[in-house]
Amino acid sequence: MAVNLSAVLLFGAALAFLLRAKTLSAGAALVALLFGFYLARTGVAPLLSSAVSSVFTALSHIH
Repeated sequence: MAVNLSAVLLFGAALAFLLRAKTLSAGAALVALLFGFYLARTGVAPLLSSAVSSVFTALSHIH
């Protein structure tokens, strides 16, 4: 749960920054958001979740 929450906050902050910097339009942000919601419903969701978790674990072990 902690990894999911921090990933949501990280990606949310990145999305907010891109919208604020006008690098990303509101329409493109909406498409990205909807894509994420629909992707979470597919069979690939557990694979993506474990991949993100592995990346966070690897990054936490870097000294």
